[in-house]
Amino acid sequence: MESRKPVEVVKDVVDAAAEKVSQLMTPEVPGAPGSAPPTVDEPTTPHDPLPPKKEQGAPETRTPTGAATGAPTVANGQQGAFLTTAHGARLRDTDHSLKAGPRGPTLLQDHHLREKITHFDHERIPERVVHARGAGAHGVFTGYGAQEVTRAGFLRKGKETPVFVRFSTVLGSRGSADTVRDTRGFATKFYTDEGTFDLVGNNMPVFFIQDAIKFPDIIHAGKPHPDREIPQAQSAHDTFWDFVSLHTEAQHHTMWNMSDRGIPRSYRTMEGFGVHTFRLVNSAGATVLAKFHWKPKLGVHSLEWEEAQLLSGMDPDFHRRDLYDAIEAGAYPEWELGLQVFPDTPEETFAGIDLLDPTKLVPEELAPVQPVGKLVLNRTPTNFFAETEQVAFHLGHLVPGIDVTNDPLLQGRLFSYVDTQLTRLGGPNFAQIPINRPHAPVNDMLRDGFHQHAVHAGVAPYRPNSLDGGNPFPAGDAEHAFVDVPVTVAEAPKVRANPASFDDHFSQARLFWLSMSPVEREHIVRAYTFELGKCYHQAIRERQLQCLANIDPVLCAQVATGLGLPTPEPTVPLADVAPSPTLSQLGRTWPADGRTVGIVVDADAGTDDVEQVRREVFAAGMVPLVIAAHGGTVGDLTVQRTFATGRSVELDALLLAGAPAPAPDALPARDAKAGAADATVVDPRVLLLVQECWRHAKVIGAWGAGVRVLELAGVAGAAGVVTGDSPTGVLAGAQALLAAHRVWDRFPASIS
Repeated sequence: MESRKPVEVVKDVVDAAAEKVSQLMTPEVPGAPGSAPPTVDEPTTPHDPLPPKKEQGAPETRTPTGAATGAPTVANGQQGAFLTTAHGARLRDTDHSLKAGPRGPTLLQDHHLREKITHFDHERIPERVVHARGAGAHGVFTGYGAQEVTRAGFLRKGKETPVFVRFSTVLGSRGSADTVRDTRGFATKFYTDEGTFDLVGNNMPVFFIQDAIKFPDIIHAGKPHPDREIPQAQSAHDTFWDFVSLHTEAQHHTMWNMSDRGIPRSYRTMEGFGVHTFRLVNSAGATVLAKFHWKPKLGVHSLEWEEAQLLSGMDPDFHRRDLYDAIEAGAYPEWELGLQVFPDTPEETFAGIDLLDPTKLVPEELAPVQPVGKLVLNRTPTNFFAETEQVAFHLGHLVPGIDVTNDPLLQGRLFSYVDTQLTRLGGPNFAQIPINRPHAPVNDMLRDGFHQHAVHAGVAPYRPNSLDGGNPFPAGDAEHAFVDVPVTVAEAPKVRANPASFDDHFSQARLFWLSMSPVEREHIVRAYTFELGKCYHQAIRERQLQCLANIDPVLCAQVATGLGLPTPEPTVPLADVAPSPTLSQLGRTWPADGRTVGIVVDADAGTDDVEQVRREVFAAGMVPLVIAAHGGTVGDLTVQRTFATGRSVELDALLLAGAPAPAPDALPARDAKAGAADATVVDPRVLLLVQECWRHAKVIGAWGAGVRVLELAGVAGAAGVVTGDSPTGVLAGAQALLAAHRVWDRFPASIS
């Protein structure tokens, strides 16, 4: 018999399992936990592991030194049909420890018990100090071409590069909620042919501090108070506001945090920024300065504050679930990568803005963002820990054509990220973990250490050498070697100081405020009022009000009124700045891909029209959720949410196909008989759905009996409420309104 390679055997097993799954399961609404439906009885017939779900992916099977193996990605997963030890010995029992008789003591010789428990005892690694709460996904980046400014190969026109992206919050622990008010991380690992490039950014273009030496201070201030370990994942407490009101360079970023940018609707509707200014070099050696931007295809969209609070309790995994469900549904999240490009002058400034100050941005009206590539996330992790938790980013992972600048925050991060991985991932060989392995050949002279997976040949891990024939050899320009751009370093005394241009702490915070629409300004006022209202000490509130007075007198007066405090006068002249409309999230329209549409049905009414609407929602790239009084089915429809398990905050639009009456046992006894016969009585949970959607300025539609629900809720005929005789016509009207994210004209009326 012809022998077969292990890779071929694994592929056949995967293909057979995938065929079995495809016969068993055709999912519609995303969220199924496994790749095949379970049986009621425990399966007993041995078979090989099922393949991952269709939307799942894993790191490519590469060697620790970057060579492609050709094996399918599942080769890193479990193999075979039978339970084994970590070293491959098959086991007949994993439910009972080895004892001296059924009632006797457990024996120390039980090697399987010791291996199983010992491994379990060490299954957790230290969580990240910041960005602990995160979610990741695989994808592909396609370059548009940027050779005029950088020689970086992954930006060449048509070049496709695998990527892994991790989104995160900053302050909370791994167990905190997704929808807290916080800065979000947006870190992208590009597995380029020239080595790994990590773009480690945030969803805000500026940061709290100008120098990395202050990073422990801002994080200590923002984290829970050390005595009580509360509050979790929030900045609404004394230590945070004590720091930022004293360290006023933080005021610009704080304004972004208090805006709707601090509570994004989804990772899919979130911008990303490299924050720092980088230096790019092209093949001719010419340099420019540049800032990186991620622009989401779906536009920039945020939660309303009440939505964020409700979601933190109802679904603390909301952003993670939204990301993975969208990928599973085929509504792949997309962003364009863009560059703001500036001349590389000795002053390193542009339009009077110091490009090395990470608390400053350059308005896009002054320096437009030029698209240089597209990112598509199309696979979820196969194993969250192995990929999302163990992925290790570092700003020093650079490729030829991209170099750093003297931004003092960036300079400190170049040290901090590597130092962090040494503790978290148990030693210096974290680059050999599959998710971190480069897709370029590795021939370093690094050896040994914890978790060394490479089997290095040769006897001379040093240069120069003759015993290994001189290998490895240095590369030159022809071999696309990385070049540290030879920037002249001015002769200057050693000082602990910032340049004078770093002293302006209020003008860009004012620019941001003046760039907001009226509804966005109202949200900012509410955020400051809430957060400062949670502070215990009045002195801290008064000090922050003084900072707001130096930004804008209207903002300060409105927050002071909410706090019941006098409005202070500015202590510095108000900056004369022009608004930047691109900073506002309003005023444009966007695709409705991946939006969630709830459809309320009456269990006692026909559902033919609902099935047609469901098909059209799917066809539009959105996800329909049928909501009914009970689970299971209504007619031929599968119910995804009940009035008890569904809430408006997980929906982008609500359609009413019926007017479900409350169950008799849901009414007081004296009202049950009358309620059952009263056609005007609607289940109060349905009215709550409508009222919440109304309050949060969401699109609402109804036809048939559903119109009566709108009348009882008092919203019929209002802005953003679509009614009609044709269910598909109502859907079309709702879809058109979704392009603006919310019904902004209705928002002032929804504010209580």
